[in-house]
Amino acid sequence: MNWLGRVLLLAWLGCLSAWTQSPPRVSLQPDGGLGQSQSKQAMQPRTLPPAANERVYVGNEACAKCHAEISRSYVLTPMARASGPAIQNLIPADFVHSNSGVHYWIDSDAGRVWLHFERPRDPAVRGKRELLYYIGSGRRGLSYLFAEDGFLFESPINWYTHERRWDMAPAYQDAHEMPLNLPAFTSCLRCHVSGMQPPVKGTENRYPTPPFLQNGVTCERCHGPGRAHVDRPASGAIVNPAKLTPELRDAVCMQCHLEGKVAIERPGRHTYEFRPGESLTEYVRYYVPAGDQGAGLGGVSQVEAMAQSVCKQKSGDHMSCTSCHDPHYEPTSEERDAYFRKKCLACHGADFGAKHHAAQLDCTSCHMPAAASTDVAHTQVTDHRIPRIPNRELSVKQGKQDGGFPAAKLRLVPFPDSAETEKDVRDLALAWQSLVGEGVEAAEAEALLRSAAAKFPNDPDVLVALAYVEQRHASTDEARQLYKRALTLDPDSIDAATNLAVIEARSRHVDEAIELWEGAFRRAPGRSSLGMNLAVTFCNEKRFDDARNAVLRVLEFNPDLGQAKEILQSLNRTPPSCGE
Repeated sequence: MNWLGRVLLLAWLGCLSAWTQSPPRVSLQPDGGLGQSQSKQAMQPRTLPPAANERVYVGNEACAKCHAEISRSYVLTPMARASGPAIQNLIPADFVHSNSGVHYWIDSDAGRVWLHFERPRDPAVRGKRELLYYIGSGRRGLSYLFAEDGFLFESPINWYTHERRWDMAPAYQDAHEMPLNLPAFTSCLRCHVSGMQPPVKGTENRYPTPPFLQNGVTCERCHGPGRAHVDRPASGAIVNPAKLTPELRDAVCMQCHLEGKVAIERPGRHTYEFRPGESLTEYVRYYVPAGDQGAGLGGVSQVEAMAQSVCKQKSGDHMSCTSCHDPHYEPTSEERDAYFRKKCLACHGADFGAKHHAAQLDCTSCHMPAAASTDVAHTQVTDHRIPRIPNRELSVKQGKQDGGFPAAKLRLVPFPDSAETEKDVRDLALAWQSLVGEGVEAAEAEALLRSAAAKFPNDPDVLVALAYVEQRHASTDEARQLYKRALTLDPDSIDAATNLAVIEARSRHVDEAIELWEGAFRRAPGRSSLGMNLAVTFCNEKRFDDARNAVLRVLEFNPDLGQAKEILQSLNRTPPSCGE
């Protein structure tokens, strides 16, 4: 294979790794994977600078001065314990992953927590990273975050509480190489922390230090910024979700307990900018499979599942998450059965309770059973579909999920359901295009995308998606122009720069390709394919020192990448070469 073929192949390999590095997000990764949108169209994000965040947010301590009883109860809930310094929630590990042969262990030393890793007889895979923060309350599981050159990454191993075991991060159970370059994206981070500081401009996972201002889910995540209320308590300048309209009330919970099949951020908006009292759909549009196609239970699918329940369908807006859950209180294991039975009987009545298994206080074991998550290994989730007939409805629906629906027959609908507006055409088009790699009919996705491009010719996300379609059709000139226009509108688009570089490399415009890849790699060094494309290009230009530096930078973030280790060996020979 010639040098150009290797460059393009590595770009596609980067696409494959992108699919497994993160859950579905909102736009296209390099060469068609799924990545996080950083759109900055006409409407600029309303992101507050750190100083402003500190001014309007006061933290739980300020709330506790007047709400002491609620505060004492809330600090014991999983939400309150959803994140913090790693040393405050240390679970030692000693784990060997059989597929990759990597030995991991976690310990502490002088108040600092360390992840160690090594593969016997492989000196390239031996080292350690300081774990700075934990993510997850430990109720289902827990992971840690570390920083490398200022970029924040997830630990390659997770703690799974249900099975009381350490294992690889989700989607990496069968990996043969150590994934040490899993970016900590805002779509994951924002639900576990409070006062999250947005990534540095143009980057995906380089956050200011510290990356968040408060640990866990604070009072203000559900009640909004508290400064005005603290300064003038009698003014009532605070959000009480119970007094909001049903749509805005439910949005407070949906910001973290709704995942959908696809989530598309609105132009110029980011989900982490949402504040209680606002409409969540102004920031992000969720899409779910229609009907029974959405029967599977994902790790964060509580809201979608509840919408399928007869309880919700008959109760309508009167029922919400807080009908059964008190956000300020978590019942103990001894209290749990009676606590939730009382919630059930609040609707079904005491007479029904006296006749229906009166001696069995635990309603949930039959009507909200735990089932294996469809997207997170070793994890069980409560079935919020509330099946009326125990086991039977669950097994039928779960059987449909396990059997699978042909991707080509998948039908996406917005959730929550609402009347379509013109801007929804753009979001639905991006949602379909993000699923093309899963076997969805490309023709339908492409038709929607072209319609969206005609309506929104200045939307960089739409332009990048359509450029990728043209690139797949070998319409090089059209793709080049679309990528260039996208970069004019959004110079920070890593996806546009990466894919345009592939086109320039194919056209023998090597300097242009290098410039584009270098800029993207500088802002996303965890994307190994970018550095490998640079290394191969430099090598074939006989710029061996530059090639070596690019490979070393790749290995700094991804030390177990076999391709990088092989080319480095070739570059270190005398004379250096580009390998096989």
